[in-house]
Amino acid sequence: MNDTVYLDGNGCIYGKISAYVARKLLNGNNVVIVNANRVVITGSRDFILDKFLSRRDIGSVRKGPYYPRTADQILRRSIRGMLPMRNTKGRDALKNCMVYTGVPKDLKGGKFERIDSIITDKVTGFITLAEISRHLGAKVKE
Repeated sequence: MNDTVYLDGNGCIYGKISAYVARKLLNGNNVVIVNANRVVITGSRDFILDKFLSRRDIGSVRKGPYYPRTADQILRRSIRGMLPMRNTKGRDALKNCMVYTGVPKDLKGGKFERIDSIITDKVTGFITLAEISRHLGAKVKE
Protein backbone atom coordinates (compact mmCIF):
# COMPACT_ATOMS: atom_id res chain seq x y z
CA MET A 1 0.00 0.00 0.00
CA ASN A 2 2.90 2.38 -0.58
CA ASP A 3 0.85 5.43 -1.53
CA THR A 4 2.58 8.76 -1.06
CA VAL A 5 0.75 11.42 0.97
CA TYR A 6 1.85 15.03 0.38
CA LEU A 7 0.98 17.39 3.25
CA ASP A 8 1.30 21.17 3.58
CA GLY A 9 2.24 22.09 7.15
CA ASN A 10 1.23 25.74 6.84
CA GLY A 11 -0.96 26.53 9.87
CA CYS A 12 -1.19 22.94 11.12
CA ILE A 13 -1.05 22.17 14.84
CA TYR A 14 2.19 20.45 15.89
CA GLY A 15 0.75 17.53 17.86
CA LYS A 16 -2.17 16.86 15.55
CA ILE A 17 -0.08 16.71 12.40
CA SER A 18 2.45 14.47 14.16
CA ALA A 19 -0.27 12.01 15.22
CA TYR A 20 -1.87 12.06 11.76
CA VAL A 21 1.47 11.37 10.04
CA ALA A 22 2.39 8.62 12.52
CA ARG A 23 -0.92 6.88 11.79
CA LYS A 24 -0.33 7.13 8.03
CA LEU A 25 3.23 5.79 8.38
CA LEU A 26 2.11 2.79 10.42
CA ASN A 27 -0.48 2.01 7.73
CA GLY A 28 2.37 1.69 5.20
CA ASN A 29 2.12 5.05 3.41
CA ASN A 30 5.02 7.30 2.46
CA VAL A 31 4.56 10.84 3.79
CA VAL A 32 6.13 14.08 2.52
CA ILE A 33 5.58 17.23 4.60
CA VAL A 34 6.48 20.68 3.23
CA ASN A 35 6.50 24.06 5.02
CA ALA A 36 7.44 22.55 8.38
CA ASN A 37 8.65 25.96 9.55
CA ARG A 38 5.02 27.19 9.46
CA VAL A 39 3.65 24.47 11.74
CA VAL A 40 2.33 26.07 14.94
CA ILE A 41 2.35 25.08 18.60
CA THR A 42 -0.55 26.40 20.64
CA GLY A 43 -0.09 27.85 24.08
CA SER A 44 1.87 30.53 25.89
CA ARG A 45 4.87 31.75 23.92
CA ASP A 46 7.17 32.01 26.94
CA PHE A 47 6.24 28.56 28.26
CA ILE A 48 6.86 26.90 24.89
CA LEU A 49 10.22 28.61 24.38
CA ASP A 50 11.35 27.64 27.89
CA LYS A 51 10.25 24.04 27.31
CA PHE A 52 12.25 23.72 24.09
CA LEU A 53 15.30 25.43 25.61
CA SER A 54 15.25 23.04 28.56
CA ARG A 55 14.95 20.06 26.18
CA ARG A 56 17.97 21.26 24.26
CA ASP A 57 20.03 21.69 27.43
CA ILE A 58 19.44 18.16 28.77
CA GLY A 59 22.50 15.91 28.77
CA SER A 60 26.03 16.70 27.74
CA VAL A 61 27.74 17.48 24.46
CA ARG A 62 29.39 14.06 24.29
CA LYS A 63 26.63 11.71 25.42
CA GLY A 64 23.34 13.35 24.51
CA PRO A 65 20.37 13.11 24.30
CA TYR A 66 20.56 15.44 21.36
CA TYR A 67 17.54 17.59 20.59
CA PRO A 68 17.21 19.18 17.14
CA ARG A 69 17.24 22.90 16.46
CA THR A 70 15.80 23.16 12.96
CA ALA A 71 12.05 23.17 12.30
CA ASP A 72 12.02 20.12 10.04
CA GLN A 73 14.01 18.01 12.49
CA ILE A 74 11.86 19.15 15.45
CA LEU A 75 8.73 17.99 13.61
CA ARG A 76 10.39 14.71 12.58
CA ARG A 77 11.41 14.10 16.21
CA SER A 78 7.81 14.61 17.30
CA ILE A 79 6.60 12.08 14.73
CA ARG A 80 9.30 9.68 15.91
CA GLY A 81 7.98 9.99 19.46
CA MET A 82 4.59 8.71 18.32
CA LEU A 83 5.98 5.61 16.61
CA PRO A 84 7.03 2.35 18.31
CA MET A 85 10.76 2.88 17.71
CA ARG A 86 11.81 -0.23 19.65
CA ASN A 87 10.07 -2.38 17.05
CA THR A 88 11.20 -2.90 13.47
CA LYS A 89 7.82 -1.69 12.25
CA GLY A 90 8.30 1.74 13.83
CA ARG A 91 11.87 2.17 12.60
CA ASP A 92 10.89 1.21 9.06
CA ALA A 93 7.90 3.53 9.19
CA LEU A 94 10.04 6.55 10.08
CA LYS A 95 12.25 5.91 7.05
CA ASN A 96 9.20 6.63 4.87
CA CYS A 97 8.78 10.15 6.30
CA MET A 98 10.35 13.18 4.61
CA VAL A 99 10.03 16.64 6.18
CA TYR A 100 11.10 19.90 4.48
CA THR A 101 11.17 23.47 5.82
CA GLY A 102 10.02 24.96 2.51
CA VAL A 103 8.96 23.46 -0.79
CA PRO A 104 11.84 21.70 -2.61
CA LYS A 105 12.44 22.42 -6.30
CA ASP A 106 11.35 18.96 -7.43
CA LEU A 107 8.00 19.31 -5.60
CA LYS A 108 7.13 22.85 -6.77
CA GLY A 109 3.71 23.07 -8.34
CA GLY A 110 2.55 19.80 -6.79
CA LYS A 111 -0.74 19.20 -5.01
CA PHE A 112 -0.48 19.15 -1.22
CA GLU A 113 -3.26 18.01 1.10
CA ARG A 114 -4.62 20.28 3.80
CA ILE A 115 -6.56 18.45 6.49
CA ASP A 116 -9.19 20.71 8.06
CA SER A 117 -9.13 19.00 11.46
CA ILE A 118 -5.45 19.84 12.08
CA ILE A 119 -5.40 23.47 10.90
CA THR A 120 -5.49 26.39 13.36
CA ASP A 121 -8.55 28.45 12.60
CA LYS A 122 -9.91 29.48 15.96
CA VAL A 123 -6.70 29.39 18.03
CA THR A 124 -5.29 32.70 19.22
CA GLY A 125 -2.12 31.94 21.20
CA PHE A 126 0.52 30.10 19.16
CA ILE A 127 4.14 30.16 17.98
CA THR A 128 5.61 28.76 14.76
CA LEU A 129 8.43 26.23 14.55
CA ALA A 130 10.50 28.81 12.64
CA GLU A 131 10.41 31.14 15.65
CA ILE A 132 11.33 28.29 18.00
CA SER A 133 14.25 27.16 15.87
CA ARG A 134 15.47 30.76 15.58
CA HIS A 135 15.31 31.01 19.38
CA LEU A 136 17.26 27.74 19.72
CA GLY A 137 20.05 29.11 17.54
CA ALA A 138 19.33 27.70 14.08
CA LYS A 139 19.81 29.82 10.99
CA VAL A 140 16.31 30.22 9.59
CA LYS A 141 15.62 31.67 6.16
CA GLU A 142 12.06 32.37 5.09
